[in-house]
Amino acid sequence: MKKTYFIADLHLSEQQPHLTALFKQFMQNEATKGEALYILGDLFDFWIGDDEKSMLAQIVQTEIKRLTDKGIKVYFQHGNRDFLIGKHFAQKCGLLLLPDYYVIDLYGQPTLICHGDTLCIDDVKYQQYRRKVHNVWRQRLFLCLPLFIRLRIANKIKNKSHQQKNQKAAEIMDVNQEFVCTIMQRFNVQQLLHGHTHQQAIHYFDDSKNRTLTRIVLGDWRNSAPFLVCSEEGYQFYPEKIDL
Repeated sequence: MKKTYFIADLHLSEQQPHLTALFKQFMQNEATKGEALYILGDLFDFWIGDDEKSMLAQIVQTEIKRLTDKGIKVYFQHGNRDFLIGKHFAQKCGLLLLPDYYVIDLYGQPTLICHGDTLCIDDVKYQQYRRKVHNVWRQRLFLCLPLFIRLRIANKIKNKSHQQKNQKAAEIMDVNQEFVCTIMQRFNVQQLLHGHTHQQAIHYFDDSKNRTLTRIVLGDWRNSAPFLVCSEEGYQFYPEKIDL
């Protein structure tokens, strides 16, 4: 039976080696059973450019290439932490980069996939920040900086982000329901799949046309490695811990 896997918000970093171990085990065991793997953003806790040569970057590229060499397609959508992953990184491991919004045929069900941060429009300050850092010229200027300077900037941004997150109301960091309906109508789909909010769940709701829509939210990786498996028979979350 054909299977498609979805993961998001792994936030891999050298400071969290247990997550890297979980990733390696998932890629070498579970992911090999599928025909495709979709990584919906925030694979890394932060990415400062494709010239990054850390051991972590090499491990991730090696594991992705293991799958793509087997003929398993691996797709990636940028998250708010790793939006600078580029063509060079993708080419080294056979990763296929997707735009912010993308519609796939999920066993007969047109499904819109995205990281999810663009749906959180009530967080006005974040959306303003996102527009700035996604400016092509700003990105090019940043990538021209020496690696050690980019690392310093990245650490400052991460620390500031953690401080602001603790000060924000939980509701503004979640998706805006009305905007979700608008986006799904724009892409003419009744099923949406995303990450970012870290709140694994399946939501059913009606739109203005009285159609029942489905929003599937992927969980984030902490001490476990949650993933979603889809097939012709439907979909199933697997949130249980993978033993190391």
